[in-house]
Amino acid sequence: MGVTCFSQEFTTSVAPSRMFKALILDSHNLIPKIVPQGIKSIEFVEGDGGGHFKYLKHRINALDIENLVYKYTLTEGDVIFDRVEKVVYEVKFETTGAGGCICKMTREYHAKGDVELRDEDIKQGKDKAMGLYKVVEEYLLANPNVYA
Repeated sequence: MGVTCFSQEFTTSVAPSRMFKALILDSHNLIPKIVPQGIKSIEFVEGDGGGHFKYLKHRINALDIENLVYKYTLTEGDVIFDRVEKVVYEVKFETTGAGGCICKMTREYHAKGDVELRDEDIKQGKDKAMGLYKVVEEYLLANPNVYA
């Protein structure tokens, strides 16, 4: 099984604690509200932490509220799982000097057997994640008292 790693960053003027609360702690309430055309619902099946996907299943590995770090594993879904065993994520929210933050995400794609992942598979996941971060950022900028 091969492992392919990718990183990406997103800088925003929104405080890290607000982004963490919106994207991580309260995502099950906020995301279906602000992108109902893409995500109908988020349901916790196990642990304490889903576009064009019918479903995705995540396992929460670590939730560090004090340091604004979230680690989880995508274990099941209706996309790329014919070629991927799992995808391991780590998301960190770090303060910038201007009061905003840098959202850093790393991904480890664990391919099945000798499968080689295509760039378009990886790009699609990166684009969807960035799109969701942008929607949450816009919502928080338009509603400065939410998650304050």
